[in-house]
Amino acid sequence: MDMKQIIDDLKSRNLIFQITHENLGAILSSEKPPVYCGFDPTGLSLHLGNLLLITVLMRFQQAGIRPIVLVGGATGMIGDPSGKSSERRLLGKDEVEANVAALQTQLGKFLDFDKGSYSALIVNNFDWFHRVLFIDFLRDIGKHFSLGSMLAKEATKNRLETGISFTEFSYALMQAYDFLYLFDTFGCRIQLGGQDQWGNITAGLELIRKLRGKEAFGITFPLITTSSGNKFGKTEAGTIWLDARLTSPYQFYQYLINTGDGDVVQYLRSFTFLPMSEIEDYGESVSREPQKREAQKRLAWELTKLVHGEKEAGMAKNASVVLFGGEVSEISDETLEEIFPDVPKARFPMLVLSQGLDLVQALLSCHAASSKGEARRLIGQGGVYVNNRKVTDLGYKLTSNDLASQHFSVIRTGKRNFFCLRFD
Repeated sequence: MDMKQIIDDLKSRNLIFQITHENLGAILSSEKPPVYCGFDPTGLSLHLGNLLLITVLMRFQQAGIRPIVLVGGATGMIGDPSGKSSERRLLGKDEVEANVAALQTQLGKFLDFDKGSYSALIVNNFDWFHRVLFIDFLRDIGKHFSLGSMLAKEATKNRLETGISFTEFSYALMQAYDFLYLFDTFGCRIQLGGQDQWGNITAGLELIRKLRGKEAFGITFPLITTSSGNKFGKTEAGTIWLDARLTSPYQFYQYLINTGDGDVVQYLRSFTFLPMSEIEDYGESVSREPQKREAQKRLAWELTKLVHGEKEAGMAKNASVVLFGGEVSEISDETLEEIFPDVPKARFPMLVLSQGLDLVQALLSCHAASSKGEARRLIGQGGVYVNNRKVTDLGYKLTSNDLASQHFSVIRTGKRNFFCLRFD
C-alpha cells in the first residue's frame, strides 16, 4: 500500500480532520518517509481516546511506513495549552519519568519493533532537550516565530481570556523543535495529531521550511465524541484507561458494548481494521435488527482484543454473556467479582468439592433458599441454575467441574437472582 492508498483509506473512514495538502498522497506516492505522533506523559496510562492515534500509527506501519512515537519527557514537564481552559498542573521530574516509562511499555504493545526498514521507534524528547541551552534555543529557534503568528494560533487565542503563562506559550516552539529534530535525525516529514494540535504541527512545518528549506507535512484527526457530544472514553465514573489495572478488560468491554446505535458504525470505521465493506454490513444490521447489537458486539470484541489480548477479550465477552443467561465459563475471579459485587455469597473450603457439595446445602448457605424444602422445590421446578446451566437433580452435588473461575461458582434462581459460592 502506498501513501496515496493509506490516505484515501483514512478519508474513507472519515478520519482526516485537516491535512496540509489535499493531494499529499500523490505528492509522496513514490516515497515512504517516517511519520510521527507525540504523547505527553501526563499519567501512567493512555486512555481510550488516545487509541485513535495509536491505530493510525498501526495503519501506517501496515502500509510499510515507519512509525515514530514520541513520548514527551520534556514537553510533559511544560504542559500543552491545546484544548485546555486553564493551566495544567506542572509535573515533577520523577513523576514524568515514571509516566514516560509506563507509556513506553504500553505503546510497545501496539507497534512492531522488528519490521526492518519500517520498524517502529519510540523516542523521548527529554533526550535532546536536556542538552539545549536556553539562550541558544531563544536565538536559534525563538527568533523564527513572530509574536503575531503565535497569538493567532487557536490554542493560544482560546487561552488569552483566561490567561496563559510564558511556560505554556513556549510549548508550540518545543514541539516545532521536536519535528525539526526528527526531520534531521530520521528523515521524518509527516506529523500526526489530534485536531487540537494543528497550530503546534504547523509551527514545526514553518521551522523546517525556514531552517532547512524543505517541505514537511501535517495531518490531524477528529476528536471522537458520542452523538450526545460527550468525549469518547469518558463516563460518569471516569476515564476508560488502556491499562488493565485502571480499567479492567470487563469494564472496557462493557463500555464498548453499550455504544449507542448512532455511534457504533463510525467507531468501527475509526478504531478497527475491518474492511469498509464489512463495516457497511454492520451498518445495515444496526438499521435492520438493532436489538441484536451485532455491531456493538464486534466493536467490543475487536478493541478489547487489540488492547488487552485475545484471552482477556474472551473472558470479558464470556462475562458479558453471563448477565443474559449464557453459560458461565473461563472467567477470572476478578471479573466475576466485578460482575457480582453485591450479590449474596457463601465461602467453603476447596476440599468440599472433591467430596461433592450438596446443592441443597449450597442454596441454603448463600441464602438462595430459606429452607431445605424451598431449595428442593426450586430445583424440582427447574428454577435453579449452576453457572447458568439448569439443574433439576435433587441429589446434585457440586464438584470442581462446577467452578466458573479459579474459585467461584455462580448460582442463579429464576431469571435474575444471582448468588456466588467461593471455594478457598
